[in-house]
Amino acid sequence: MRPSLIVADESVDGQVVRALRAEGYQIDYIAESSPGSSDDDVLARAATGGAMLLTADKDFGELVYAQRRIGNGVVLVRFPGLSPEQKAVRVLWVFRYHGAELPMSFSVIGKQRVRIRHR
Repeated sequence: MRPSLIVADESVDGQVVRALRAEGYQIDYIAESSPGSSDDDVLARAATGGAMLLTADKDFGELVYAQRRIGNGVVLVRFPGLSPEQKAVRVLWVFRYHGAELPMSFSVIGKQRVRIRHR
């Protein structure tokens, strides 16, 4: 079962958001709906709305693990040096082929691999 709603933090490239929307994912993009929101507010918004969080901000890792706030799942995108278009292609591939594994887990998408940790 793929995630039904995704909250995308401001750190996520717009290309990634557009690619996921084109695939039919419902995305609440913080850059559009609530720019400048704190990490705590973004995580609470995802949890309250039953959404998975998509972010490129490593600070969410601390919130999730140190404070045990995984919510409905977190996907951390780590692509230093890739263009927004390349990031979009990679994220879309992961959501297509690993989408059912992403909810309720902490996942890291890197250039060469995908790590999915279930809670």
